[in-house]
Amino acid sequence: MSDRGGRPVEPVTGEVEVIADIDTPHAGPVLAVRDLEVRFPTLDGVVQAVRGVSWEVDRGEVLAIVGESGAGKSVTALALMGLLPSSAEISGSARFRNIELLGMQPRDLNQVRGRRVAMVFQDPMTSLNPVYRVGWQVAEAVLTHHEVPRQEAWERAVELLDLVGIPHPQQCADNFPHELSGGMRQRAVIAVAMANDPDVIIADEPTTALDVTVQAQILDALEKAQRETGAAVVLITHDLGVVARMADRVNVMYAGRVVESGTAEDIFYETRMPYTLGLLGSLPRLDLERDERLTPIRGAPPSMVNLPPGCPFSPRCPLVQDECTAEEPALVPTETAGHTTACIRWRELSGAGVGAHEVFGASASDDASEVEAG
Repeated sequence: MSDRGGRPVEPVTGEVEVIADIDTPHAGPVLAVRDLEVRFPTLDGVVQAVRGVSWEVDRGEVLAIVGESGAGKSVTALALMGLLPSSAEISGSARFRNIELLGMQPRDLNQVRGRRVAMVFQDPMTSLNPVYRVGWQVAEAVLTHHEVPRQEAWERAVELLDLVGIPHPQQCADNFPHELSGGMRQRAVIAVAMANDPDVIIADEPTTALDVTVQAQILDALEKAQRETGAAVVLITHDLGVVARMADRVNVMYAGRVVESGTAEDIFYETRMPYTLGLLGSLPRLDLERDERLTPIRGAPPSMVNLPPGCPFSPRCPLVQDECTAEEPALVPTETAGHTTACIRWRELSGAGVGAHEVFGASASDDASEVEAG
């Protein structure tokens, strides 16, 4: 079987389910990803953008996917939505209810996208057509999946714009995208995502490049969208402050794979992966002393064409030992049910007082000394 770009898709077995099953009640996860891999052939070699990612999300739940740029977060979402270029090689499984999305024909996939699985992109200007008024773009999302009069769709669009907190929604509906601020455009995109009461909303960096006040407004709109639709939310972000506010569960990605997974409480208070600890140490906190520095992670993520042997984080990890470079560790359960980590030294992080400064502090101080000496 091949997808819309003609590339093989494995291991989807049998025929893709009839799209009529989209409304069949399903007791399991609303969206389940299993062993997803995405590769991009290039002149320099094959870029292994996503490597064996598995997760699931239930209706009404917020799953956050976090990590540095290049970790594979957005590529995962685009693969689920069938929005990757034809050069991408995709394998694994992504099931919405009982329907396999990978390998689905474009005609059938279009019935799922927007209607059942909606996406909020990072840059609203790439989502909104600059030559059409905002109201009609929201109304079009309604008309695409429902046979209703255009006037009714327009009224629904104005209602949605009001719901996401846009002031003077009737006036805003008559505006073109360039006449709105960045925050208002992003809220309009959330209104589009809400138009058909989806079961899943995938939000890809929805607060990037917005000031903190507008970020809070966008998160308010996203939370309102979830309450109104009852949808599951897959929140892709590098902002751990957003994660702390919204997420029920968190997947931390590094070098194309999940390296720690658990509840938000597990990730923030019972961290069992040095990389996750480093991310938390880089987060500004109100309880830090004025002269106390953040604790950065040294180095940069590895090339996805030539991954280092063993654990991909080992070149940057202060806890690295010979065993870490011998074989890439699998996700293993910790002492807390549902909490997994891809680190062979996770037990050493379970002691009281073990934080980012204790693990990364010495190396960060060394870097600072080198800079001052230079």
